[in-house]
Amino acid sequence: MSNKFQIAVIGGGAAGMMATLRGVLNNDTVVLFPGTPRDKKRSREKWVYKVENMPGTHKYKKGIEEPNKETLEWIQDSEFKDNLTFVKGKGVAEVTKLSDGSFELIDSDGVKYQAEFVVLCTGIMDVQPHFNDSIKPILPFANAQTVDYCLRCDGHHVYDKHTSILGHTSGAVWVAVMLKERYNTPSMSILTNGETPQFDEETQKLIKAYKIEVFTEAIVDVLGERKDGIIKGYKFASGRTLESAFSFVSLGTIVYNELAKAIGAEIDGRGYVLANEKGETNIENFYVAGDLRANKKKQIYTAWDMAVDSLDDINAKIRRKKRAALLTSLGLA
Repeated sequence: MSNKFQIAVIGGGAAGMMATLRGVLNNDTVVLFPGTPRDKKRSREKWVYKVENMPGTHKYKKGIEEPNKETLEWIQDSEFKDNLTFVKGKGVAEVTKLSDGSFELIDSDGVKYQAEFVVLCTGIMDVQPHFNDSIKPILPFANAQTVDYCLRCDGHHVYDKHTSILGHTSGAVWVAVMLKERYNTPSMSILTNGETPQFDEETQKLIKAYKIEVFTEAIVDVLGERKDGIIKGYKFASGRTLESAFSFVSLGTIVYNELAKAIGAEIDGRGYVLANEKGETNIENFYVAGDLRANKKKQIYTAWDMAVDSLDDINAKIRRKKRAALLTSLGLA
């Protein structure tokens, strides 16, 4: 097997799989690095369950992982299967720009690959709340989606429920305000979990206007039925409890930008990778798509759109190069 490809896709989530599909269907050769088991465990793909804000996804228990598996299987059974090399269970440890403009990639086992173009789709992850120095208390409820992270994906779940927001910044207040305005929840609380509130003047006014309660005590336990993922509330260090049938976490994100930074791609103040309208970074032929890209919605459908734009742009470059070579060979350049 040759380890030289036209396109290398790093990351196998929504953006990575769409980039792979589009590249293969454009009749370009693609090598896909979906990530190591550790990479997968810390990805949004792994932790996203039901997806209800997109047509056609309601049947899936895992709204990214299952469609991606079906797509990969379809490619591997299609007439375009020879365009794809799937490096199962492997991530990329290093990317280097070579003197000829192509890229050398070293996978998590130390194997080297070469590609003319790279599409980075390593994504982000939500920061988890810690109770008694552990994220374990929240996980049964997060897995059951009675604790959620994405307003646009799951905000509708709070309808007619006592709701709480885990966070301590103005961003957490805006989450509370948006949900209160959209769904008029019976109650709305912000739980800072022992952190000092960092609310600006505007959000302090909104807290009063919408009668949002703010609890600053440390949380020591999550109340509910863990086996079924039904959350009922929280217990504070003082012994006081709060009823809550649904929670949103607003603690920020972990941005998986290590490869982008190492190659010199520009990032914004939050760690997201900057790119032009086609997803190309300041490093020529090094693209970024999905949640990792700055100034874009963090949604499956926008990840798909970004990936398609990038792969079509790459294909156009490949075709222009072939076209120029043809015209030159025929003396028509």
